[in-house]
Amino acid sequence: MNVPHTESVAAAATAQITVKTPERMRELGRGLAALLRPGDLVLLTGELGAGKTTLTRGLGEGLDVRGAVTSPTFVIARVHPPLGDGPALVHVDAYRLNGGLDEMEDLDLDVSLPESVVVVEWGDGKVEELSEDRLHVVIERAVGSSAPAASGDGYDGGDGDGDGDGYDDGDDVRDVTLTGVGARWAGVDLAALGELGASAG
Repeated sequence: MNVPHTESVAAAATAQITVKTPERMRELGRGLAALLRPGDLVLLTGELGAGKTTLTRGLGEGLDVRGAVTSPTFVIARVHPPLGDGPALVHVDAYRLNGGLDEMEDLDLDVSLPESVVVVEWGDGKVEELSEDRLHVVIERAVGSSAPAASGDGYDGGDGDGDGDGYDDGDDVRDVTLTGVGARWAGVDLAALGELGASAG
């Protein structure tokens, strides 16, 4: 699969991680949450059913935010307020977001984006203007893995858990590439997250 990945500046940090199961993907999200801070922008790229929502669910657990993290397909953006002193999680589906930054601002989210962690699915080429510092996360099926059968418009991956990502096959291995862009990510050891994704499930 050719994943669009646009960036005009050099990566400050990078890591490639093999994730063996959906639970490892959630664990990777929880570990990544520990590295995030208010104002961070995370762009998730991957085909339907790749596990973007599963990763974001782990982020939500790690950030300790309110509400179940599900695909924001029909609302474009969903805000999860913090249960403690941490940042809110703003979960955006940019699949139908044509106006990029301007349209994001028009969403009138009841939260300050600079004080939140913003996770954007399908965000490559659309919302980079939100921040010079951002983390690109590309999720691909490992060579030899089979794609789950999708139904309807593809947002219901058929995994039965209601999150719409279709990612429930424990043998469906994912390759996750994390690329930090900008000074914010300089010196951040993203490779250390590899143990979370690859642990035996």
